Amino acid sequence: MATNSVSSATNLTNHTAAFLPHNSISNPSSSRISFSNSSVALQKLSLSSDFRAPVSRNPTIVSVLETVQGSELVSKARDSDQVINSQKHTILVSEKLGEAGLDLLRTFGNVDCSYNLSPEDLCAKVSSCDALIVRSGTKVTRQVFEAARGRLKVVGRAGVGIDNVDLQAATEFGCLVVNAPTANTIAAAEHGIALLAGMARNIAQADASMKAGKWQRNKYVGVSLVGKTLAVMGFGKVGSEVARRAKGLGMHVIAHDPYAPADRARAIGVDLVSFDQAISTADFISLHMPLTPTTNKIFNDDTFGKMKKGVRVINVARDEDALVRALDSGTVAQEGVAVEIAEAVVGALKGELSATAVNAPMVPPEVLSELAPYVTLAEKLGRLAVQLVAGGSGIKSVKVVYCSARGPDNLDTRLLRAMITKGIIEPISDAHINLVNADFTAKQKGLRISEERVLVDSSPENPVESIQVQISNVDSKFASALSDSGNIIIEGRVKYGKPHLTQVGSYSVDVSLEGNLILCRQVDQPGMIGRVGNILGENNVNVSFMSVGRTVKRTKAIMAIGVDEEPDKDTLKKIGDVPAVEEFVFLDL
Repeated sequence: MATNSVSSATNLTNHTAAFLPHNSISNPSSSRISFSNSSVALQKLSLSSDFRAPVSRNPTIVSVLETVQGSELVSKARDSDQVINSQKHTILVSEKLGEAGLDLLRTFGNVDCSYNLSPEDLCAKVSSCDALIVRSGTKVTRQVFEAARGRLKVVGRAGVGIDNVDLQAATEFGCLVVNAPTANTIAAAEHGIALLAGMARNIAQADASMKAGKWQRNKYVGVSLVGKTLAVMGFGKVGSEVARRAKGLGMHVIAHDPYAPADRARAIGVDLVSFDQAISTADFISLHMPLTPTTNKIFNDDTFGKMKKGVRVINVARDEDALVRALDSGTVAQEGVAVEIAEAVVGALKGELSATAVNAPMVPPEVLSELAPYVTLAEKLGRLAVQLVAGGSGIKSVKVVYCSARGPDNLDTRLLRAMITKGIIEPISDAHINLVNADFTAKQKGLRISEERVLVDSSPENPVESIQVQISNVDSKFASALSDSGNIIIEGRVKYGKPHLTQVGSYSVDVSLEGNLILCRQVDQPGMIGRVGNILGENNVNVSFMSVGRTVKRTKAIMAIGVDEEPDKDTLKKIGDVPAVEEFVFLDL
């Protein structure tokens, strides 16, 4: 009995296509037929403009992927500029930003510079904005995200710290938070060294004494920095630059940061030590830790009691407000921060994966570029796998297997896992999901996703050879997708720069994951490709790819058919009525 399973999942609009030679054959057990009349759509990582208001306290989540399409309205409108402006993103800038950054933003969207907003005014404005740029003075609270009702796609913090942004709320609402961590790095590091030298030589005290008409030369002699030990607490961008300069002054530098890579510290000539060792041996302590629940009040009576008598502490990390005032007054150049945060916000609105994202997988730009086709593959495999689950089967456990020639240290899978999670959850949820809240939403729904890496002998130039998704303890609407262990198993890889499905259950196939997909289990006999192809053609359904995989000749086979349009129910029924077709399923990718 053929199974007629029509998916009701929401259309995903970023379809990709590849052109392959006619009637190309990959191997004896898996033949592929390709058709050169495939439509090519532009693939782009983007944040969807399709938003829904949150129901009760449920987070509204935005999609990561969409197709860029031209608008016929523009050509038909009398005032095309007005239409184009109405389609632009609205970017709210709530605190002063350099003109270079504002100019960049204006080339992309409508910029609203509204300073000194009250919390109520900010909530009122943000409901019509796609992006919000702040410094340290604006508090982006949960109420702000709730007032945005899902429209706010990105919050840009012009600077390093993000203490004034509710990251948990941003994550729940699928809003990306980006900052500008590099533009002020050198300025902040030099500021720290200035404070260090000024404290060592009592410059501020001596200056005040002189202005008071006193001459206290012996009292304010100070100490030399050469040979003294500086403990850098927080070995990030600013902390490491402070360390470089302190080494140049002849200081012995140690650092404490549980997340800092040891090789980067060694390259600068810095020893990474424990927290207690750092504070107990240092003559000078320079603070560069972000304010988090872990670091809040980390320096207390107990920790000060462990320090050397006379130790000098420079609180560079929390002198942020003074630095911002200096930036705003023009004392310190601010164009670098303005441009960096503008580029990050514009990139996020375009859907590009930001290397400065705070509440999303932190992936370097070069890795983002390399992983781009695998991101698409991961999302489509997740979307395909969940549609194979029979209705009523609750998904609780998913296993992802990555085959790669690279070791764990050279393969970051966080982004791929997030996109698999998106693909699995989005078709069975009324929420839009992106890489910001994929893990959060999975935990909310009780979905456990485990990962396994298999080292294979292949080219290390490719980050991943294949990705396999396994869903356990569920029923399948397409029995052939079940392995001998009873798990739904599908596998795919990137070929010709495009995602391909290469395994369903125990069957090998080879079909491009574009548009929609029909899977048929059939008796392996001549004429099946023609019969099914004719049914689709007669009903104006265009076939883009076709692949047949079998285990033993003339027994059972799976035919995977890529189609541009969704067949109607009558067309699907005709396929199911073909005597040799034992089961089939239609999948919306």
